Amino acid sequence: MSDYRKDADAIAALSPEQFWVTQESGTERPGTGEYLYNKEPGIYVDIVSGEPLFASASKYESGCGWPSFVKPIEPENVIELRDTSHGMVRVEVRSKHGDSHLGHVFPDGPRDRGGLRYCINSASLRFVHRDDMEAEGYGKYIDQVEDVA
Repeated sequence: MSDYRKDADAIAALSPEQFWVTQESGTERPGTGEYLYNKEPGIYVDIVSGEPLFASASKYESGCGWPSFVKPIEPENVIELRDTSHGMVRVEVRSKHGDSHLGHVFPDGPRDRGGLRYCINSASLRFVHRDDMEAEGYGKYIDQVEDVA
């Protein structure tokens, strides 16, 4: 599975919140995301394109109300753009192939792990458990996944 692209069928299957977040650059309410407290081993992929974005090994509890990661699993799949919406200057994070809005990245992450906090909307992600990664075509990333419980 390496033909990652913005898929019309995947977009049509999105819930209203997933569509709003990924296609209209919305933000889910803090503390409400499906993956906020997920501690299972696996990877998080773009809900629209399937491109691999983050590994469970890079996830941490930041207290911000959204799933937080210290780095992308495939840096080339994550695009960073200047965002001046809502009277703030931030760095928006989008998926490269799906062009999905994912969230924002901030320079206040754990210093010992690079100092970044990728603050990501659960609504833009699909979680692939370690046990399913090989079958779903993500086997090459298994070595980047560890138990985080």
